[in-house]
Amino acid sequence: MQKPKIIFLDAVGTLFGVKGSVGQVYGEVAQKFGIYISAKTLNQAFLQSFQAAPPPVFPEMEPDEIASCEFHWWKSVAQQTFQQVGVLNQFTDFSAFFAELYQYFATAEPWYVYPDVFPALEQWQQREIELGIISNFDSRLYLVLAELGLEQFFASITISTEAGAAKPDKEIFMTALAKHQCDPELAWHIGDSWTEDYHGATAAGLRAFIVDRKE
Repeated sequence: MQKPKIIFLDAVGTLFGVKGSVGQVYGEVAQKFGIYISAKTLNQAFLQSFQAAPPPVFPEMEPDEIASCEFHWWKSVAQQTFQQVGVLNQFTDFSAFFAELYQYFATAEPWYVYPDVFPALEQWQQREIELGIISNFDSRLYLVLAELGLEQFFASITISTEAGAAKPDKEIFMTALAKHQCDPELAWHIGDSWTEDYHGATAAGLRAFIVDRKE
């Protein structure tokens, strides 16, 4: 197999995952605001709300407006999550709850790095293969990567909210490739989603690989 010039990786679900589940984290923070609901119920509602939301892309926005757009995009997902389980009106201050929740996900606390990640990154780095990230996460990714000790490995980070396109759209892959002046056939992409990562990367001309993180 030909050595690639660059290997791109997805972030959440590929490099690191949520401890427990998103619903568990939502529930733990909600308890601090007097709201009690099971993690399983919240997680199911979150997945439905997340999948129903429009792609997190803001092509018409100025760079200094993107952070605010990200915040409100995720707030809408969270509101829909709690609306689905029938407890949204129980919050006395949902904005304060969400601000704390949003900031919490910008830290290392809710995340863990998969055990095979550091050895793989180190091996690729030793082989002088460039590394990059292509993710549909938001700009909190920079903080999370730094706190998890992953930032040092990556020459580029391309996220949907800044690129104006989200996986599986070909455009986000082209944006990432341009940062390395690399042709698609010389690049690999590794992710955990068949639709976003495998089919998206393949359609853009990259060699694609899937990692199965399901326990």
